[in-house]
Amino acid sequence: MKIGSSIGLPLGEPTRNAFGEALADLGATEPRLVVVDGDVGNSTRTEVFGERFPERFFNVGIAESNMVGVAAGLAASGHIAVTASFAAFLTCNAYDQIRMAVGFPHTNVKLVGSHCGISIGEDGPSQMGIEDLALMTSVPGMTVLCPADGASARVLTRLMVEREGPVYMRTGRPQAPVVYAAAPELAIGRAERRREGGDVTLIACGLMVAAALEAAAMLAAEGIEARVLDMHTIKPLDVAAIVAAARETRGIVTAEEHLLDGGLGSAVARVVAREAPCRMGFVGLDNTFAMSGKPDDLMDHFGLNAAGIAAEVRRVLGA
Repeated sequence: MKIGSSIGLPLGEPTRNAFGEALADLGATEPRLVVVDGDVGNSTRTEVFGERFPERFFNVGIAESNMVGVAAGLAASGHIAVTASFAAFLTCNAYDQIRMAVGFPHTNVKLVGSHCGISIGEDGPSQMGIEDLALMTSVPGMTVLCPADGASARVLTRLMVEREGPVYMRTGRPQAPVVYAAAPELAIGRAERRREGGDVTLIACGLMVAAALEAAAMLAAEGIEARVLDMHTIKPLDVAAIVAAARETRGIVTAEEHLLDGGLGSAVARVVAREAPCRMGFVGLDNTFAMSGKPDDLMDHFGLNAAGIAAEVRRVLGA
């Protein structure tokens, strides 16, 4: 990915790789941890756990609905159940099971949606998870996480496993720009401020955090100082950080590799409208599916890059 390249952010590991390795490490210290996969362990990277702990790894085949049901049963039996597949398959195919077997009884199931967003590129729209945040935040009691890079994915994987109750975390296939040089001290529900600024606030998640940092550097050259928040927890949101941004800067622009309907921007806008109205802008997929193509070309085509964020900031500020 070329996101973050103009400000010298090196490419790090894919968040799916970081998740898989962190999960296997946790398996050594948490005997209750089990993993259920839908025959895509080499893609979700749950195979790392399976290689180390085959007796706690269950491959149910390409049957996402059954996969979630099995995970819910294991959780009801006292296990910490992690189940993973492509975000599009997991959240769309198995939504009823997630709703009724995980959400409603509040079972201790951790759902991981890999290959999120349009940055999977050539695989095309059928495999691009672009509505997963909307679907998962709509489940009452569900915690929803979106790491920006490998280091944050490792930390959030641990926090996900430690948290009681249903959790959804999205991971990606491409190498992610390094946003955190070392393991960050993250907390679920607390945004991380990655850059200071008093003119505008950029609130981003996933790959778009690096894009927001790049946009902030572009805007600084124009005399616009942007605060950048890594909103790694989509639910529960850091309401205090959003309210502070609305009151202390001249506007907020959100950025996500997801549909604008029901995603990060929608959630932030609800807080802003209720607590501290301000000017807002939104960067994401606007009522459209993507298409097959090279990841960078797709991100550029749909404006999911630093230039797209900077343009939205100028519109919001009237610059």
